[in-house]
Amino acid sequence: MALPVREQATYWGIATVIFCLALWFLGDVLLPFIVGGAIAYMMDPIADRLERLKFSRVAATATISLIAVLVIIPVAVFVFKEVSEQALGLLAVAPEYFATLRDTLSERFPSILQADSPVGQVLSTIGNTIKEQGTNIARTVLGSAIGVINALVFIVVVPVVAFYLLLDWDNMIARIDALLPRDHAQTIRNLATEIDNTLASFVRGQLTVCAVLGTFYAVALMLVGLQFGLVVGVIAGLITFIPYVGALVGGALAIGLALFQFWGEPQWIVAVAIIFAVGQFLEGNILTPKLVGQSVGLHPVWLLFALSAFGSVFGFVGMLVAVPVAAMLGVLTRFGITQYQGSRLYRGLDQDPDERDE
Repeated sequence: MALPVREQATYWGIATVIFCLALWFLGDVLLPFIVGGAIAYMMDPIADRLERLKFSRVAATATISLIAVLVIIPVAVFVFKEVSEQALGLLAVAPEYFATLRDTLSERFPSILQADSPVGQVLSTIGNTIKEQGTNIARTVLGSAIGVINALVFIVVVPVVAFYLLLDWDNMIARIDALLPRDHAQTIRNLATEIDNTLASFVRGQLTVCAVLGTFYAVALMLVGLQFGLVVGVIAGLITFIPYVGALVGGALAIGLALFQFWGEPQWIVAVAIIFAVGQFLEGNILTPKLVGQSVGLHPVWLLFALSAFGSVFGFVGMLVAVPVAAMLGVLTRFGITQYQGSRLYRGLDQDPDERDE
């Protein structure tokens, strides 16, 4: 006989509270394990495919790990180094660019941008802030990230966790399945499958889209000779998961830099604009339909809320788990709505539960 709904809700509520408290108190400790688990989850389909090609699970995991060590990690370290240097350089010249912009606007709109006008005071404050704090902010952010992650431990622990989780992934899933409450096992399996499909469609697909577009933007901008093209491309790629925002933010930043660098050479400014137009075409017509699909079920506003809420409450670790938790809550919400619409609470006492609304 199944437990009453009230008792089930109590137990699942306690489990949710424990999960949130673990994120709250053990966030920094859990970070390498969460990242390692995410890497294992991302690589599991590749390992399964290698197994279908007659690789053993050990051989498949070792092959993926070897490729990561020889190719992916060196490339990631190089890109991080270059992006960091360009970001610091961009913040170093930002005051000069801002001063030039303010002077140009002052010549064209002298009455609006007088020193004692509200607009002039705001611009002056922004300029002083950029000048005084820009480079310090960048160095602090980079230094804090390294301090929070604890680079040495992170670099050592994450690959080890990812390796062992990937090696034992199928067995781990089987053991979790064996622990499911028997009365609800099939329902939980169905929900878990839907959550996995959502994550596979969005996370794996969208990360691929972000990587492809970020690489395209960075390479194309560097080919046209735009200073800080790499960091602009990375920024645009990172936020591509929010429709149009990546192209708008990256395009505005790139075109703004192009106006300063290529003033008097409009063909290069147009070239920068064309790069982002081509990127939007590729994203909307080729990459997203092929890699992400149309039925993911994660609205951009919901994603932004999840990232903001989890990031503000649980810090960097919260941002890492925000998208999976948002996907899970989305699936559970849709399931709850379906159950509600089939219940007497929604349909009323006089209607047959199997009767369909006309």
